[in-house]
Amino acid sequence: MKKLSETWFAEGFIDFELKKYTLLAYLQEVNKYFDQNKLYPQLADVVFHYNNLVAFRENKRYLQEYFPKKLTGIQLEKLQLLYEEMIEDSELMQELEEIIQYAADNLRSTLQTGADIYEFVEEKINIMPVGLIPLDTQEGYFFLSTNDTKSTLVYQYRLSIFEKHDEKFRSIKTSFIDERQRGIAFTYEHIKAELIRHRRELPNPAVYCIESGLSFPIDETLLPIAKRSLVKFITTQAAA
Repeated sequence: MKKLSETWFAEGFIDFELKKYTLLAYLQEVNKYFDQNKLYPQLADVVFHYNNLVAFRENKRYLQEYFPKKLTGIQLEKLQLLYEEMIEDSELMQELEEIIQYAADNLRSTLQTGADIYEFVEEKINIMPVGLIPLDTQEGYFFLSTNDTKSTLVYQYRLSIFEKHDEKFRSIKTSFIDERQRGIAFTYEHIKAELIRHRRELPNPAVYCIESGLSFPIDETLLPIAKRSLVKFITTQAAA
């Protein structure tokens, strides 16, 4: 999918109609994925562009930093180049404001579509511990499956904490291990026991099963949402 640059709305020839069609072509591609319930990386990309527009509009320094400049003269005494910011061009700025307003409205609408799909998928997810959960839940395994299949995807996970803007956030790193078939003799507990027996680096792991009531694209939708839901679940359980 063709992506937009970070400052697509202020690059090159600043013309409302040109930027409008550039944006609509991009959003048309995004919505093709959304129509297939494929959220990532498209949803994250739309969030970025929307937030970037808001920051660009609200932060004058950011605007001045990225906006093109033209040389207006040389101050011989100090040997400094004087720049006249094109931001002072009222007609140009009006055109840019119209572009930003139009783009923000359309990005917000597409973002809402993606958010609705996200919430729908999230509502279909159910997380349950497999056996006893140890005190340390920072590392372990989770099983991902849907109700309409016996296939179970096995992942190892590790939680970590990072700081951003003086706030602490939890992130999760995962690695795919295997795909197993559940049955009468091959339950989640059986899969957990096999993992402990064959993967000695985690002798007492936290293990969760994540089931979805409906089928969704794994890599583009179900797995990313399942990972975020698991972080939320573990964090909530730890605070209880």
